[in-house]
Amino acid sequence: MEGGLRNLSPQMKGVIRDIIITVLIAAVVYLGLRTVVQSFRVDGPSMQPNFETGQWVLVNKIVYRFHPPRRGDVIIFRSPHNQDSNLIKRVTGLPGESVELKEGTVYIHKADGEVVSLAEPYIPNPDTRPFTGGTIPEGQIFVLGDNRRVTDDSRFGWLVPEEDIIGKAWLSTWPPDDWGLAANRRPAEQPVS
Repeated sequence: MEGGLRNLSPQMKGVIRDIIITVLIAAVVYLGLRTVVQSFRVDGPSMQPNFETGQWVLVNKIVYRFHPPRRGDVIIFRSPHNQDSNLIKRVTGLPGESVELKEGTVYIHKADGEVVSLAEPYIPNPDTRPFTGGTIPEGQIFVLGDNRRVTDDSRFGWLVPEEDIIGKAWLSTWPPDDWGLAANRRPAEQPVS
């Protein structure tokens, strides 16, 4: 093995150089993509029927650098119960607001005193249990699961700190029947008189 690379033909040296460059480019692209998007597997019934157990979702990890979370966004965030696991829920209440549920309808009490009800056609089985929450502090988000009768969400005494949000659900990738844009749906707000 005396001489090492010096004894290789110019063509072989070119092939080795091309392989090294390709591997480096692939590593840079992979690491770059991991900072922008990440895949997550849905686990549990809390977002049914819009997200099912075993479904894989690509998450946009940079969207909230450009604007804050919006009502109706489906987010992935670190669990308030175990920072090593992640949850998926829908943004319902924003800082300065309070959330109330009555007879299956969500009411938002905004900071300016306006009260609106949310039309959520993507929630087929609303939970009729009443709930009244306090004002959501700055930097916190109130989330609800779409399967409201079985989900652990902000009604149980916890909020999501904005720094714990990993990103916004963007694209469903598995199973193939569910392939497409994620179910981010902005609910219609109707003033309550």
